[in-house]
Amino acid sequence: MAVTKPRFLVLLFLCGLSALIFACTGWPFSRRTNFTPGVYLGTGSGYRGMIQVRVQTSATGIDDVAIVSHQESNYPGLEAMLELMEQVLDTGDTDLDAISGATYSSRGFLWAVEDALEKARRR
Repeated sequence: MAVTKPRFLVLLFLCGLSALIFACTGWPFSRRTNFTPGVYLGTGSGYRGMIQVRVQTSATGIDDVAIVSHQESNYPGLEAMLELMEQVLDTGDTDLDAISGATYSSRGFLWAVEDALEKARRR
């Protein structure tokens, strides 16, 4: 089935709009905001199963991140999560690139941290 020129232009516009929204919002979230100080648990789905993290927040940022449980392999899964943990602590943000070779473990870890941060924002 051939796509007519008007439909093609609409598709092109929607793709461009989607790319613009993605670029502005980041992945998974790019938020630096006020948190309720405390310790929060978050979960995310990794390559081999669930990843659970513990995040300690102050009023203005992330103070500590720890991996509570996971089913990822030591390499590359755990190695990637440990590298991302350092980056989250350095930047105070979860808008980070996944580690090559451990994409699912990386995303699961970042989603788990973001899940914990969502809990810190709600209180």
